[in-house]
Amino acid sequence: MSKTSLEALPAEGGLGNEPLLAVDDLHVEFATRGGAVKAVNGVSYSLDAGETLAVLGESGSGKSVTAQAIMGILDIPPARIPKGEVRFHGTDLLKLSEEARTQVRGQRIAMIFQDALSALNPVFTVGWQISEMFRVHRGMSKRDSMKKAVELMDRVRIPAAKQRVNDYPHQFSGGMRQRIMIAMSIALDPEVLIADEPTTALDVTVQAQVMELLAELQRESNMGMILITHDLGVVADVADKIAVMYAGRIVENAPVHDIYKAPAHPYTKGLLESIPRVDHKGQELYAIKGLPPNLLAMPTGCAFHPRCPYRQDNCVTDVPPLYEISGTRNSACHYWREVLDGDQG
Repeated sequence: MSKTSLEALPAEGGLGNEPLLAVDDLHVEFATRGGAVKAVNGVSYSLDAGETLAVLGESGSGKSVTAQAIMGILDIPPARIPKGEVRFHGTDLLKLSEEARTQVRGQRIAMIFQDALSALNPVFTVGWQISEMFRVHRGMSKRDSMKKAVELMDRVRIPAAKQRVNDYPHQFSGGMRQRIMIAMSIALDPEVLIADEPTTALDVTVQAQVMELLAELQRESNMGMILITHDLGVVADVADKIAVMYAGRIVENAPVHDIYKAPAHPYTKGLLESIPRVDHKGQELYAIKGLPPNLLAMPTGCAFHPRCPYRQDNCVTDVPPLYEISGTRNSACHYWREVLDGDQG
């Protein structure tokens, strides 16, 4: 499908037989002095309207790079996308012109960045930054756009929004700054919202408030949401399905309840076992042994095999495909049956 203009995209509502967003066999590489770093290596997932997909994994697993490729905000070069598609309503965004991508970005697909203090401009008021969305994309006057900014600040529950609209980012707490980022991301009623570690550096109570707010906004607009995180505890109550990434690949995907009930990949199992539990008070917290691989010197076979308690000889030599466990579940492990059974041989 070679559609290169914004007109190629359907109006909101889209095509009935297509997912809202589909990432298909995406590869992203970065040129470095040491060689090409394969940050994303064949990632595929899909998202429907009103659905939440949680993308999990340690730092460096490729979660955020995949999101940046979807948004079209990778620095090219040094990045390049040698293979893959990112289909929005069936149209490959990677084939759109930059002008067309600019019209999609922010209006129909929006992103919340993980560091609100860095993402917000310190020399402009928060009201000016929120209202800019309406001035640039909707052609609103300064007066009308500021009214919309106040409405959005109210919507994301910032107290005394009318009085605080002229405050600067440093005058807000971390949780309030994250709410301002959410207000900016939903300003133009996007169909897809990508939330990249939206609760990083927030205390547990504020984390819960932010996640509750995102879920409420999603219900109001029926938007699809991709939640990027390394914390399985954050997504339990909000995600519909989970994709677990390791070393640039998806190693397991499944409905959220299946993952929590019985993981089918040793890495997912390790992530779950590392969550603190009330009934394990006083016991040593589990940690996955070893470190993530160097992407310039990847292990042979399965990338997880140096850290895996289920490792067998063929894990060292053969890269596991993404085995189909059921119509909605896959695992990139040669011994996924043993993982499900809890048998380490």
